[in-house]
Amino acid sequence: MPVYKWSAPATVVTGCKQSRPNANTSLTGKEAKMRVSTIHLQQLAIFTTVLTGGGIGTMYYLMQKQFAESDYHRLATQKLKACPVAMESLGAPPLKIHNIHLTDRDNCIGQSTAKIKIPVTGPQTGGYLYTCSTRDLDTNRWSLKQAVLKLKEGQTIDLLNPPAAQSFDTEL
Repeated sequence: MPVYKWSAPATVVTGCKQSRPNANTSLTGKEAKMRVSTIHLQQLAIFTTVLTGGGIGTMYYLMQKQFAESDYHRLATQKLKACPVAMESLGAPPLKIHNIHLTDRDNCIGQSTAKIKIPVTGPQTGGYLYTCSTRDLDTNRWSLKQAVLKLKEGQTIDLLNPPAAQSFDTEL
């Protein structure tokens, strides 16, 4: 253990008396170990910040991936892609399905029900696909109970009971 020696005796004021430190006074134990340079503290703070940010980013990515691969999400997006009226209203293809907002109160997933709000956009407009799915506990399969596309312009399309596609017949 290194011994630190005083180069010059200093005057220490305690109470009203002035006293000189003992010649045997040296920094040992906790005092010697507690000295950490500011550079090391800055490096530690930066490392911790980067590590935490990377962990949070990875967790967010994995959660979004899990939602996108789930049966209740897949069933809803398949129903949207199969509805020509909805696809035409969005101006799709191409159809862009965005990540769900994890803090949105419309997203609620339990053991037997899943209600999610999926942001979707096409070249013309965008909107939200509101879905509700239930899981059969015997077969462990999800079934879509509600799928409604609400566009930014206010139009609502029920994907389970879609309106008839407009016919563009021309008379000669």
